[in-house]
Amino acid sequence: MEACHSSQQSNVTSYGVTTVAIISLEAFPGMWINAFIICVLCIAWIKKKTLNSNEKILLLLGCSRFCYLCITWVYKFLSFISPNYLYVSTILELVIFFQTFLDNCNLWFSACLCVFYCIKIANFRNRFFICLKVKIDRMMPWLLFGSGILALADGIVAYDIASKPHCNNSSSTGQGNFGTAIITMDKHFFPSFFLAGFEYAVSFMAVIFSAVFLLFSLWRHKRKMQTNSMNSLSMDAHIRAMKSVLSFLVMYSINFVCLVLSMVYVTRKGNYMTVLIVVFQYTFPGLHSLILVFSNPKMEKTLLKILPLERSV
Repeated sequence: MEACHSSQQSNVTSYGVTTVAIISLEAFPGMWINAFIICVLCIAWIKKKTLNSNEKILLLLGCSRFCYLCITWVYKFLSFISPNYLYVSTILELVIFFQTFLDNCNLWFSACLCVFYCIKIANFRNRFFICLKVKIDRMMPWLLFGSGILALADGIVAYDIASKPHCNNSSSTGQGNFGTAIITMDKHFFPSFFLAGFEYAVSFMAVIFSAVFLLFSLWRHKRKMQTNSMNSLSMDAHIRAMKSVLSFLVMYSINFVCLVLSMVYVTRKGNYMTVLIVVFQYTFPGLHSLILVFSNPKMEKTLLKILPLERSV
């Protein structure tokens, strides 16, 4: 019996070390690239005294991802080296609140970026679409504000769930969209997963429609240019936008699968399937931000200037 307990404890310790190592390898590059986005946009803001809608979205997205990765890494690290101190009820609830709030900000700001690219770049003669194209810059601050309010509401719901007596604060796996505590999978907890799934589905549909409209607009524009034997700057804009939207669509799909899997494995401590889920979940904020940087000519040029590779060339 004692040998069995020792083996189980060893597996849990091995799982903890592996999880912290993986998150560290993913979090620090992710924090760096998002900090780069924030710095570049803040410098541009100071110089120009203003930011366009695209830059506003990227700035908010960079801030939410940077803070999310910071909180996640600090929480994971402290939960491994000093779990008894971290799992004080109020601290755990606050961590869950901020993680959920920032994760949902990341979700909705990313969806807003895809919709903005679609409306701003796609070319359609529909009167409603033309009206949206004209007004999108005035609408975007309100969309971002609404996204923040919705993310705040999600954080409050997560905080309320974490404070219920059915939450087990003495142990943790670090999985799930609503925080990192092991929570008993009873009837009280399923509504939180339903809410998370519903929001993922709504934002996912927005991304899918944006990708479809952009693809159709690109196909139509390409056919027109081939007929006239011309090249166009609009074609380059379409392609850059498609790279961002399609990359987000792929990673978003993987993230949604991870959410579903986390419902299944949330109570299985030390299971290596949860490690695989962690790998995909925490790769997204850094990798997608890197793709956004290389989809933006100004940011790409600035990044290449500070990389050692550029100096050696």
